Amino acid sequence: MTVSTSSLNRTTVTLQQLAESSNKHSLQQTLTAMITASAQPPLAQALSTQTRRNQQDSIAAIPSIPFHQFCLDSRQLKKNDVFVLLKSQTLHSQKSRDYLIQAANSAAFILSEIDPIALLTTADMNTSSLADNLQSVAQQQLIALPCPVLYVPNIRDFLGDLIQAYLQYQQPVILPAIVAVTGTNGKTTISQLVAQLAQLMGMSSAVMGTAGNGKLGALVQASHTTGDALAVQQFLYQMGQENADLLALEASSHGLDQQRLQGMPASVAIYTNLSRDHLDYHADMAEYAAAKAKLFDKTHFPELTHAIINLDDEHAQIMLDMAHASALTVWTYSLNPTKNATFVAATINPSLQGVEIAVRYHVSNNTGDVHLDSTDSNQDQTNTITVVSPLLGRFNVANLLAAIAATVALGSDIDHDIKRIAAVVPQLQGAVGRMQRVPSNEGCFIVDYAHTPDALQQVLASLKTHCDGQLWAVFGCGGDRDAGKRPLMAQAGLAGADQIILTADNPRTEDPNMILQDMQAGMSAEQYQRTHIEPARQKAIEYAVRQAAVDDIVVIAGKGHETYQEINNVRYDFDDSVVLQNALQQAGRV
Repeated sequence: MTVSTSSLNRTTVTLQQLAESSNKHSLQQTLTAMITASAQPPLAQALSTQTRRNQQDSIAAIPSIPFHQFCLDSRQLKKNDVFVLLKSQTLHSQKSRDYLIQAANSAAFILSEIDPIALLTTADMNTSSLADNLQSVAQQQLIALPCPVLYVPNIRDFLGDLIQAYLQYQQPVILPAIVAVTGTNGKTTISQLVAQLAQLMGMSSAVMGTAGNGKLGALVQASHTTGDALAVQQFLYQMGQENADLLALEASSHGLDQQRLQGMPASVAIYTNLSRDHLDYHADMAEYAAAKAKLFDKTHFPELTHAIINLDDEHAQIMLDMAHASALTVWTYSLNPTKNATFVAATINPSLQGVEIAVRYHVSNNTGDVHLDSTDSNQDQTNTITVVSPLLGRFNVANLLAAIAATVALGSDIDHDIKRIAAVVPQLQGAVGRMQRVPSNEGCFIVDYAHTPDALQQVLASLKTHCDGQLWAVFGCGGDRDAGKRPLMAQAGLAGADQIILTADNPRTEDPNMILQDMQAGMSAEQYQRTHIEPARQKAIEYAVRQAAVDDIVVIAGKGHETYQEINNVRYDFDDSVVLQNALQQAGRV
């Protein structure tokens, strides 16, 4: 996810010039305060007056030092770039120290989130006198570096704005409107549905997230749901260069927690749901929810106007509280027709070809606020419109409601826009690997990304209503991730499916057999009878194809759109939909 630089004029710039040219007053103030506060660094008394003066002069000169661009990866640093050294949760301080010293040989200057004196103080000293001496040595090492280093502990608060100011200084472009989606499940589908609806309504649309980045129809696979601050801002700028009117993006909890989306001018924010995931990163569910809630905080996203929140989720109140505190226009959606949500699925008539929905909506240009305990549907004040969606699954009804609400929020004439949106819904396509039906002449075979207990439960519950025979689920759990989720995944599969096949997902550096053993914890004898263990994922898929009867439904869950399987730090080609197609051909079922 990198910006094409061929059209940039590549002139050098200084921080002072960025401060003067930025149209964001807050960035101007921040840059000025940053330099002022750092002009008198705390130097060890042991250093000479001349040495201290040299250090102060070096830092004071930073606003006027010309540079080419910002860089967050020392391996990609070029001569006279600015290197931004950020903290890492996975790297030892020695690594960060090495990056600092390595970057100093090429950088115009360095902005460090980490205290460089602490970073260069490499030994533990037990007495204050020795510690003082060590700090003096570290200070001398810092001064001896080939470029000045500025300690900016709050750099993440404005890094995105700073990078975008640099890009706009090179060549001004109009940035697309942004709809940001957060939640455990549904982010990819909703972001793509918003982009599709907007495009069908006449806007040029792009997406950024798990399934890829780019304008619709030209996605490039991404390594992370939310890239780092530099990659995110470069991509936003690139979409502006390509005249995209809308960017629908996934806001992961990692990205929000680490402020990778700082400076993204999101106007509409969507919350889907929260279930167990990423507890190898977040300490607990409360911390996980707090990270998601940042998307609705105008101190982080000042351009926000609308919050679209799933009223059916148990953590919705946290998001509602933040949205209300930020004085946003709050619209809600629900699958429960008794709830007073802004958008409600009053009736749902599903089939294996899609679903017909009676959407009841009560929207005004005011706040649209609702309360979680409200059950009065106020039907005399609402309108209803019938929507025919090609998307499978009850949860995709919720995803569609969120996407409709966000698209309406982008417009200006609510009733007119809703009617136009309803008319184009039949043209929607589901995201790749999300309830994706693979063609067969008998049986029904689905590939889905469900990789959490809640997501798997929802997928199976949706498919069970269509199943005349048995429902099969093929899935596993990723290695080097939250091990506590493993038995929960197996139990979710057993609760929703008649037969389950446990297999490898992305084992990474773990033994797949040990992961499968963890998944079987707590199984009863009856559950074991409905469970087949096959560590090799291809064999597991082939087994399911052979065993499934004509009226059975088989869902291959966990990897969805992914085109690889990661084993011992190597990514091997593996696409569930392709493997499934081959297995169906071999079995004569296509």
